[in-house]
Amino acid sequence: MRIEVSPGVFLNVVPSDGAARPPFLLVHGLSSNARLWQGVAAALSRSGHASFAVDLRSHGESDAPEWGYDTATAAADLAVVIKELGLDRPIVVGQSWGGNVVVRLAARHPELIGAVGLVDGGWTDLPSSFSSWEACERVLRPPSMEGATAAILRNWISSAHPDWSEQALEATLANFRIRPDGTLERRLSIPRHMEILRSMWDDPPIPDLPQVAARALLLPAAGPDDPKADRVSAAASAMRAATILWHPRGDHDLHAQQPDVIASELLRLVT
Repeated sequence: MRIEVSPGVFLNVVPSDGAARPPFLLVHGLSSNARLWQGVAAALSRSGHASFAVDLRSHGESDAPEWGYDTATAAADLAVVIKELGLDRPIVVGQSWGGNVVVRLAARHPELIGAVGLVDGGWTDLPSSFSSWEACERVLRPPSMEGATAAILRNWISSAHPDWSEQALEATLANFRIRPDGTLERRLSIPRHMEILRSMWDDPPIPDLPQVAARALLLPAAGPDDPKADRVSAAASAMRAATILWHPRGDHDLHAQQPDVIASELLRLVT
């Protein structure tokens, strides 16, 4: 399913069946893709709820225009997707940077949102974590992966995440294209990755949090004693109706690691 969000710019949307209301809109993180939500979508479908996982610009199977790599544009794109699909106040869930995007969407378009789920993201405030943009850029710039093959990457992912399913491994590999010589090419180029990262630096979600009127569920990959717990708690306190469910042994990609658990927790937002 492809949705035109701007003249000539189409985003890929992966639907999952279900008739129960409300539906879910699932938003991936930076340099990720919609397929990482497959396990969560399947569990939601078994509970009767339709879901729609979105590939943001230059991610997954979506178009890669020359502009629009910032949080505000991504949130505006989601608003168009909701309207074009005719979704009635969906539960919108974002992971990592996708959480920041969902917070912006909920703050600017409260009429479109039924509830908000934030999976280890939505409170990411880079200026509070780094002394300067240069320090942030140096630490968070992704590796080039030049010359790496799918086999090498698969082995690395499976070693780093031994509890992930085969489906989650394949979904992560889909962040890359495989060239004819077998080497990998990033779908989201490093310059565009850094544009988004700079947007996260310049435009953190902290001012948006008090404007989120919808009920919110925060699912951090951390426990209440974790160093980042204060930031999560502060974000929840800033929102009007937020609950935290801690995951002290969770991966940053909780939705890939524990899809059934995350789906069951997100279903708490259904009333």
